[in-house]
Amino acid sequence: MNRLTFNVFIEGIKELKEFRELRYSIEKGLNPSAIHGLVDAQLPHIVSALSLMENRQCLIITYHELQAKKIFEDLKCFMDESIYLYPAKEIILYPIDAYSHQSIEERIRIRIEMGQKKSSVVVASVESLLNRLIPKNLLFMYCLKIQYGDRIQLDDAIRRFLTLGYERTDTVEAKGQFSIRGGIIDFFPITSDMPYRIELFDDEVDSIRSFDLETQLSIEKVREVFVAPAREMILDREAREKAMKGLQEDIKHLPKKVKGDARKKMEETAAQWMEEIETGYGGKDWENYITYFYEETVSFLDDFEENALIFIDEPSRVREKADHVYREFVEAFREKLERGEILPEQANLLFSYEDILNRLSKKQVFVMTSLPKNNPDFPPKNIINFSSRMAPSFHGKMDIFIEEAKRWKYKGYKTILLCSSVERGKSLQGVLLNHQVDTVYLEERNREILSGQTFILQGILTKGFEYHGNKFLVITDQEIFGISKKKKATAKKKDARPIKSFIDLNIGDYVVHENHGIGKYAGIEQLKVQGVKKDYLHVKYSDGGSLYIPIEQMDLVQKYIGADGVQPKLNKLGGSEWKKAKAKVKGAIEDMAKDLLALYAARQMMKGHAFSPDTPWQRQFEDAFPYEETQDQLKCIEEIKKDMEKPVPMDRLLCGDVGYGKTEVAIRAAFKCVMDGKQVAFLVPTTILAQQHYNTLIQRFNQFPVTIEMLSRFRTESQQDEIIEKLRIGSIDIIVGTHRLLSKDVQLKDLGLLIIDEEQRFGVKHKEALKQLKKHVDVLTLTATPIPRTLHMSLIGLRDMSIIEDPPEERYPIQTYVLEYNDEVVREAILREIHRGGQVYFVFNRVKGIQQMAAKMRRLVPEARIAVGHGQMSERELENVMIDFMNGEFDVLVCTTIIETGLDISNVNTIIVYDADKMGLSQLYQLRGRVGRTNRLAYAYLTYQKDKVLTEVAEKRLKAIKEFTEFGSGFKIAMRDLEIRGAGNLIGAEQHGHMAAIGYDLYCKLLEDTIREMKGEQVAKTVETTIEINVNAFVPEDYIANENHKLEVYKKIASLRGKQDVYDIEEELEDRFGTIPQPVMNLISISYIKAMAQNLGISHISEGESYIKFQFDDSSRINPEIIAYMMDCYGNRIQIHGGVGPYIRLKHGGEESKLDESRNFLEKISGFHRN
Repeated sequence: MNRLTFNVFIEGIKELKEFRELRYSIEKGLNPSAIHGLVDAQLPHIVSALSLMENRQCLIITYHELQAKKIFEDLKCFMDESIYLYPAKEIILYPIDAYSHQSIEERIRIRIEMGQKKSSVVVASVESLLNRLIPKNLLFMYCLKIQYGDRIQLDDAIRRFLTLGYERTDTVEAKGQFSIRGGIIDFFPITSDMPYRIELFDDEVDSIRSFDLETQLSIEKVREVFVAPAREMILDREAREKAMKGLQEDIKHLPKKVKGDARKKMEETAAQWMEEIETGYGGKDWENYITYFYEETVSFLDDFEENALIFIDEPSRVREKADHVYREFVEAFREKLERGEILPEQANLLFSYEDILNRLSKKQVFVMTSLPKNNPDFPPKNIINFSSRMAPSFHGKMDIFIEEAKRWKYKGYKTILLCSSVERGKSLQGVLLNHQVDTVYLEERNREILSGQTFILQGILTKGFEYHGNKFLVITDQEIFGISKKKKATAKKKDARPIKSFIDLNIGDYVVHENHGIGKYAGIEQLKVQGVKKDYLHVKYSDGGSLYIPIEQMDLVQKYIGADGVQPKLNKLGGSEWKKAKAKVKGAIEDMAKDLLALYAARQMMKGHAFSPDTPWQRQFEDAFPYEETQDQLKCIEEIKKDMEKPVPMDRLLCGDVGYGKTEVAIRAAFKCVMDGKQVAFLVPTTILAQQHYNTLIQRFNQFPVTIEMLSRFRTESQQDEIIEKLRIGSIDIIVGTHRLLSKDVQLKDLGLLIIDEEQRFGVKHKEALKQLKKHVDVLTLTATPIPRTLHMSLIGLRDMSIIEDPPEERYPIQTYVLEYNDEVVREAILREIHRGGQVYFVFNRVKGIQQMAAKMRRLVPEARIAVGHGQMSERELENVMIDFMNGEFDVLVCTTIIETGLDISNVNTIIVYDADKMGLSQLYQLRGRVGRTNRLAYAYLTYQKDKVLTEVAEKRLKAIKEFTEFGSGFKIAMRDLEIRGAGNLIGAEQHGHMAAIGYDLYCKLLEDTIREMKGEQVAKTVETTIEINVNAFVPEDYIANENHKLEVYKKIASLRGKQDVYDIEEELEDRFGTIPQPVMNLISISYIKAMAQNLGISHISEGESYIKFQFDDSSRINPEIIAYMMDCYGNRIQIHGGVGPYIRLKHGGEESKLDESRNFLEKISGFHRN
């Protein structure tokens, strides 16, 4: 969406008397000035106009993060760039192991960008101004500018990146990371949209390139790159020395009231800090000790230039908020100091509001209130009273709106109509022109607006407004139609690449070899055979068996991925059990595929209702959706409508995570059905979901004459009887219900569409009833579990699927912390959420002990109303608890992971997970996604037990959780886990067992082959080729040292299929790791030779004294035409043996050329085949 440029808005108010008065105040330095009478979006409108006309920095200080966000969203309508929402820093006075970095990165980015711009507008809550920061000049002093041709010592580069707070990793996956491989440095500056790669020639910067995180391949060359610090504190030697002195002084002069254990604890904390300062590069919570490190600290307010304009939104509320935050901090500090949990100097961690007022006295300040009020903090030198009001609302009554539009034109109003989409704007223009109201739709915004003119522009504001003084009026489509579309910020979508399960392979992991079965990965080993070195994958089997797999055969090996961490049984090398297991699974897959094909074919033969094309009402209904649809949503809607318009019953699966907009897609299908006079049944697994969907439907259909009802135990018996009768006679259009809908007494007069939510959660008995209901009607099944793309592709033509992968509307990031469990932290987190009117999930994933945990929570937070929910409660009991919680009758729900799926309670914005180290990443990812579903900042606390000796597995898991929290890494693995679960739901429990027997990847491969066979497609029999050519073929340690990188490269080399793949892998290796050594080039050649040989039916390539022998598979025959062609090419250099076990011998020209000659030889045969 092109946001509005500002000119038309400046034109609208620059001659306004009050606005001229405001500029006079600035010119004469009348400070402070008071502005009264502005409503809603007029504050950002005025400020953006002043910023551009005065060419100055502007700061809007407000009293709450939500108000700041609202002002910022309105600013986006008036200004294209240089607008910022500055987030507050959270002060946490207890140890944190890891936390998410989005807010830190945003603060640094804003400070850096503002320092480089003359005019900008920043919105900040007063809380953010109380935080202490390092001075701006120090922040800039540590920024790096790296240019082409610069000289860089690697050791110096490592030291500087670490000092700037960047984390060294094997692969750069997120902002704030860097990695070094030989003379290549990868890094992702936190103020940049993409990562960069520097290649050194000796110590000179030879090239700087941006690269793609997904593929790790370079995108384009640049001349220079700017690197800002990744942390808000830069700990150089001077800062460390100051901190050491301060800590020593504090310990010498501890307050007298700190005694006994508390004193000892404080001394231990200080000693630990001193040790870390001497040795470490950066602690997780060192910012809580900022005043120890720096003589001078500043408020964000100090970053603004002297002539900046400061606007204070409702100053009395701003002071109230600042005093509350400071008072809470002082109380918490006092308690912690007495317990020895904090050091004395930390008392100065926040500025008081008095400190802020002192700084404001040196700036040009405007206090802004909707009503005239006296404010003792800012006695005004000038008062400006705006005469304005909110725009009128028409609630979709177009006749009244058109009459008013005519009146505005007649009275000489300058009118701007804001529409959230181009389509809606053009449509509105058409309506007005048809009623003789001259209207111009502006594509370009740099226009003057004159009296009596009406312009339509694309843009979104919370509310419209009117200035009386010069008759300037802005009206949004919210006021005209009663509803406005909110823009969804959708991430640019790349073609999803299949998630490579191999990249995260570690020693001890289970692997599957297609021919030998399940073994344990024991690492890469280099063996010397016949005088040449080669790398092999070492896999151990049961009974002490070991298999060394040549790298070129690595495509036969996959990491074993089964069901929910269940450990598989190792196979025996040479035994028959693997062949039997594979045959059994193949048979089961064939049975399933047959059933699916039969079902699909039978459904295609059935006669169903062909729904009519969309009606004008359908378009009107869809236009009333309050969000802009994502591309995926539109694609899915299109696919479903096409199915509905066919005379064959639809059977489509719609996949997408909770909050991705599946319900809206289903609702549009329901509307289409109702427009044809047919009924819709919306079947859900629980009463709570029935209630949620019912509420959504009532809300969405409120402008249309559609009758909607719900059938669940929330209806009395007599109500249920009445609903059933209405369904029978057809006076209900849409019925939402639980399995009660499947009862024999429920008969629908003319069912057209059945929508099923989470079908896998229904029991066997209900599924049987469903089968009967599905006959001859269109069926749409919804699921929130992601379906693996590989499985989706395999099932094309057997099961119609639509997938929503686009992320949902713009949300606040979820502020995540990983820490030892601490009662005080939990109490603070719960109280903070309750105080802002929200609710909390406390996840305790054991039914045994959950009541005791709830009792502990009641003692810990007596102010909170606490409920308990878990899967072993009766369905009715659990539903009652959940309904009460949804209705706000409880503040905290102590529960097991039952909240993982389906539920969408937008008021829950804090989640605390107990024993997070016992859960998988995918589970934590899903749990964390239960909060942050609104425009509020959400919090997730992932806790583990204090002083507990963690198992190696739990330690690994915790490390993964920390990395995921800080950098979002591991996300793919989490998604992989979820997809396996999704696959199980899709193919059923029995097939899931077969999948577990041979591993997910091999299962998908067999499924794809089986389906292709059954559709009559040719599935080529692959010949297993072995190659014995004596050349060094391995990846040297000094080229790629990291084993995971090595595995990834080996896997890619082993998967080569053609010449283009060879070029691609060579380009990638050169790009990521530098010049390719000969042993790696040999490895690539061998893999390419193997791929060509497989296609040609060659089973074995071996080396003789002066020749290479190409042995064909027993079932293959050499084409006589090829024999003639090769004789022409090579003459007496080749010998050909036909008959049984055919082979060709090629005399080569020596050690140096044998590999290239083999490659050229096979390319010639392949080329002949193609021609």
